[in-house]
Amino acid sequence: MKQRKTLWPLLLLLCLPILLGAQHNNHSGNGSTELDSVFWFGILELPFLFLCIYYSFQTARALKGGIFGQGMNYLAWGFLVMAVGHIAMQIQHIFHYDIFRDTFGYMMGNTMWFIALIITWGLSAIGFYRIYKVSKSG
Repeated sequence: MKQRKTLWPLLLLLCLPILLGAQHNNHSGNGSTELDSVFWFGILELPFLFLCIYYSFQTARALKGGIFGQGMNYLAWGFLVMAVGHIAMQIQHIFHYDIFRDTFGYMMGNTMWFIALIITWGLSAIGFYRIYKVSKSG
């Protein structure tokens, strides 16, 4: 168990130089390079995103598939789809590569992004509705 706790900081430590090197931007036009706050907020978001996904699936599993567990399972899958979108946004900001548009074209990439949003909010809504329905009946 202790080995798992040291894995996340180690992974971040190994990836940070790559991300720092990719983020130098010329915003002022005078040739200076600097890291902007959007980059740092994006980097700080990722560990919390991974923790949220991990604990949402752990909570769903701990509830052992009951009505609350089913609702939490839908929420966990919604969070996972949302995480893919957030990672795609960070890749676009850091590396200037839009995964959806550059891979699938402008129209299809935008359509896939929209479908991912619908899936995220749909799974979350179903999960919250199931939990709400059970809480009202008890």
